[in-house]
Amino acid sequence: MAEQPDRSHREPELDERTGRSAAAQRMQRKNEWVDHQLRLAMERGEFDNLPGAGKPIKDLGAQHDPDWWIKRLVEREKITGVLPPALQLRKDDAELDARLDRHTAESEVRRVLEEFNARVMKARYTPVDGPPLITMPRDVEAEVGRWRARLHERREAARKQPAAQQAETPEPEPPRKRWRWSRKGS
Repeated sequence: MAEQPDRSHREPELDERTGRSAAAQRMQRKNEWVDHQLRLAMERGEFDNLPGAGKPIKDLGAQHDPDWWIKRLVEREKITGVLPPALQLRKDDAELDARLDRHTAESEVRRVLEEFNARVMKARYTPVDGPPLITMPRDVEAEVGRWRARLHERREAARKQPAAQQAETPEPEPPRKRWRWSRKGS
């Protein structure tokens, strides 16, 4: 039975020409290999028509922000709901009228308002870290009345719009006759 060599204290493989280890040579030539791969990819056209080609790099030369990556992630992925409760409620309060206007049924408007008021009341009775809660609950009946008025205005505007468009557009011309060529007597 042949005796196995002890591999616990192996010496690095040396290059006969330079006397240095092969790993050290590979590391030194890595930059050349990367440059070569880039040149080949450019010749194949793999960098042609990339998104953003010919456009300036966004925020180049701006002051360094250590949280730039998280801000870009939030923007790119459209992440919402990461605000403290007080700020999220302020934002929701500012957008509430537009949200209500997307509904056409009064029952849905009341449901949205009651959910919003429940969130405000829950936040009032919950200890909050961060900015103070200044958002007040909405009066459901008053908000429903304002929603009805806005709905009536939109319907009136929609009813008047087709009449105004008909007055502006001229009457279409009748289609022209097309000439057809035919051979007679052949």
